Amino acid sequence: METGDTRYSWYALRTKSRYENTVASHLFARGYESFLPLYKCRRRWSDRSKESELPLFPGYVFCQFNSLDRFPILSIPGVVHVVGVGRTPVSIDESEIAAIQAAVKSGLHRQPCPFLEIGDRVRIEHGPLCGIEGILLGFRGNQRLVLSVTLLQRSVAVQVDEAWVQPTLQHQASGGPLTTQRVS
Repeated sequence: METGDTRYSWYALRTKSRYENTVASHLFARGYESFLPLYKCRRRWSDRSKESELPLFPGYVFCQFNSLDRFPILSIPGVVHVVGVGRTPVSIDESEIAAIQAAVKSGLHRQPCPFLEIGDRVRIEHGPLCGIEGILLGFRGNQRLVLSVTLLQRSVAVQVDEAWVQPTLQHQASGGPLTTQRVS
């Protein structure tokens, strides 16, 4: 929620199981800017298959608000708490939210993946994710860019063309080759 020139930080809201859409709808209705990143998943049953959209970060919805005025957020049905240390909310880095928003907006295939702290940091130089930084790894023969929300210790993998990526300055300074990791 923005008022005048005031721009609030992004926070992660922990929700009850499968309440992400409900919480996002209530936030929108109350005028807050929220973000619920989704991905398409095909589920198979013995008699049919169905494609549905699921949260990339199950149990979480992102929201911009004044952390000193949390009561309207905490009173929304399905909100468990604001993620933080003890009772102190911890904001999410703006660049991490912007990267996830760009990945969702790009339309590229995406899926949840384990949080990674190892691997090569790269910067996308071409394509719809140009300017985004993340960790590059190989996954079943395809290149994936891993975008992380450090506070939640969760990540999202977005399929990218290997020609789009360049090592970041940190990696170039170390002189190491650009490599990928295989995950199964």
